[in-house]
Amino acid sequence: LVVPLDNDDWMIRFLRPCKFYPQSACELIQRYYQFKVKHWDMYNELMPSKEANIFKQNILAVFPNRDQLGRRVLLLELGKTWKHKEVTLDEVFKGCVLFLEAAMLEPETQVHGAVVIFDMDGLSLTQTWQFTPPFAKRIVDWLQDAVPLRIKGIHIVNQPKIFNVVFALFKPFLREKLRSRIIFHGTDRDSLYQHISKECLPAVYGGTVDAPRVQGEQWYELLLKCDNEYKEINNYGYTKQLEEQRNKKNKKK
Repeated sequence: LVVPLDNDDWMIRFLRPCKFYPQSACELIQRYYQFKVKHWDMYNELMPSKEANIFKQNILAVFPNRDQLGRRVLLLELGKTWKHKEVTLDEVFKGCVLFLEAAMLEPETQVHGAVVIFDMDGLSLTQTWQFTPPFAKRIVDWLQDAVPLRIKGIHIVNQPKIFNVVFALFKPFLREKLRSRIIFHGTDRDSLYQHISKECLPAVYGGTVDAPRVQGEQWYELLLKCDNEYKEINNYGYTKQLEEQRNKKNKKK
């Protein structure tokens, strides 16, 4: 396992989510990099410059402000805004990884964590077919075991009844801790406000934040400036196993 043990900033991003328990942090580091080996095709040379499409689709965003508890808020729009023929769920996953890797660098986010809003408004039957059990398991495994960040809540809004079909794929893999943090709000804004203050939400969710939404291409330009940092991140981990995986793929070609 190749990691920069002499880099305090790197080390603390794993210590903070584990409340500075060394053993827990060590286990998290191992799970984080084991996940990257298991899903190496998702992480192979993963950096903003290679994932322009997901940002151009403008279905991922981070609120410019934090919520009332100092948490980062990530928004995913996987309903009518998502053109599933133009951007795959694997690309969505990669975009989320890039955003959360950036969030992991923020000391305030390391302390307070993040919440995620899934806006499923207009989800169609054809879109539900894009979700598969392997994809569901990957996402759940990632959130439960391999994200060095406190995911404090996952809020589902504007979901149609057909979303139950999608959630049924995820449910078997959920442990109680994460399951208890997934909250279905539908169009009930008062329900959402119980978890994320109205003063921290944009007008589209009945909130009072008047800051303009940062568009996908703006996020792309911002993250592009960190391309070298992502490249460095890719140099760490179980490098021998990753190289073996790449060689296997090349032999198949």
